Amino acid sequence: MSLKCPLCKQTGSFTRLSDRLNRVLNKCENCNLVFVENNHLPSREEEKFRYEQHNNSIEDEGYVQFLMQAIEPALKLFPQNSKGLDYGCGPGPTLSRLLQQRGYACQNYDPIFFPKLPQGPFDFIFATECFEHFFDPAKEIEQLSRLLKNGACLVVMTSLWDKKTDFSNWHYTQDNTHVVFFHENTIQYIAHKYGFEIIFTDYKRIIILRKEGGH
Repeated sequence: MSLKCPLCKQTGSFTRLSDRLNRVLNKCENCNLVFVENNHLPSREEEKFRYEQHNNSIEDEGYVQFLMQAIEPALKLFPQNSKGLDYGCGPGPTLSRLLQQRGYACQNYDPIFFPKLPQGPFDFIFATECFEHFFDPAKEIEQLSRLLKNGACLVVMTSLWDKKTDFSNWHYTQDNTHVVFFHENTIQYIAHKYGFEIIFTDYKRIIILRKEGGH
């Protein structure tokens, strides 16, 4: 069976790479997504074990400050009565509590720990440190788009790779649950393909997309 990019479904040209876990990676020359081959995808049990090792909670000041990198630029864009979703919240939801403290309603979803997907559409969705876990990013992004109102915002936090990135030494490839890696050009592809406008990026890990069709 021929290799296919899990985002753009390209079956043509790929550049092979390796990472710190000696996994085989493929860089799609069409959308610049870098992805692990299917035989390196973790099992659901391996994912759950890894996520339960994370000490992420609202009591962890370092983690709160990490999330604030995404929250602070995003809140300037939300009306006060906005209702949102933390997509991929993990075992200890923190972002939704931080938003609730600031007067925003926010529900939680996680395919392992909070598997019942809340009904949309939402005024905003945060997807912090979860894009890199998507086995099927095309399917996930399509779902995210369906969950958003026209004119609503998708706030993404994932470390972007660039031409200086050495995948064999990059810390982001040390986690076996990180299976896809995005480039600035990949974000441009997503915006064009799925009808988003890029309204904010720090070119490192924070991207805010607005679903076209409203302002």
